[in-house]
Amino acid sequence: MAVIARILARRLALLVPLLLGIVLFVFLVMRFADTDPASAYFQGANPTPRQLQEFRQDNGLLDPLPLRYVHFVGDLLQGDMGISVLTRQPVVEQVSTALPLTMQLTLLGLAIAVVLSLVFGISAALYRDRWWDQVVRVVSLTGVAAPGFWLALLMIQYLAVNEGWFPTGGYVNPADSLTGWLRSMTLPALALSLPVAAQLTRIVRTAVVEELDKDYVRTAVGSGLPPLVVIGRNVLRNALVNPLTVLGLQVGYLLGGAVVTETIFSLPGMGKLMIDAVKNGDPAVVQGVVLTTAVGFVVVNLVVDVLYLLVNPRLRGTS
Repeated sequence: MAVIARILARRLALLVPLLLGIVLFVFLVMRFADTDPASAYFQGANPTPRQLQEFRQDNGLLDPLPLRYVHFVGDLLQGDMGISVLTRQPVVEQVSTALPLTMQLTLLGLAIAVVLSLVFGISAALYRDRWWDQVVRVVSLTGVAAPGFWLALLMIQYLAVNEGWFPTGGYVNPADSLTGWLRSMTLPALALSLPVAAQLTRIVRTAVVEELDKDYVRTAVGSGLPPLVVIGRNVLRNALVNPLTVLGLQVGYLLGGAVVTETIFSLPGMGKLMIDAVKNGDPAVVQGVVLTTAVGFVVVNLVVDVLYLLVNPRLRGTS
């Protein structure tokens, strides 16, 4: 545990410059984007040039860029992401309202992807070159090629409109109805997770097949150990290191895919919040959503790094 704690402390120290770089990148992109907070604030009000100038002066938009960045970082350290120019509400409040739904969707999609990939990937490896393996490989290849938004539209058409098993959109709070929440989140989570599950299935299958071909597996089975014991204790533990690497990266896909998925299913999450902010020219909200998503992606990859160490102790000596 001391080794893991030391490595974790080292990774946390490396996060500081990484997060500062993310903040700088987002700051520069938003400052050079073709958006004007002053025009968005007075949208539809026909402001005079003097009003626009006074707004920019009062909000520090005329300050030198380095000074604006220092103020921006200082505000972030205090938990201030700015004020929405459209709703006049703090961006933190809007993000904190939308974030739980996106986290629910992402975690549910991640759980579905992990379960499906383990079940189909391991079973295909154990029955490699047989009919089941061929079926899994064809289906997983199709899933990788199928766009998430296309799957979402098909599910809405056949499972929601035609069969009526699920609602076509909307969100039900689990505190109000757990059954309603499951029905409202099933299709979005499936549409989000199936492409990830398909890709992970192929990686899990390949990793398990490579591990099964190693000498220690044949030796252990030949010495009389039950194959299930060898597979459960040794093969899977060694084989799942590579899929864990890909899983950390796929979380970024899930967070990005949530933008489209939430829009299609009318879910009031981070994706819909950002789409609405982009359409309405609200740079503070766009900035807050992008920063929150980026930080979430970094934290998830830190968790995956810790899982590497738990799954494969050999990595502790090289980290």
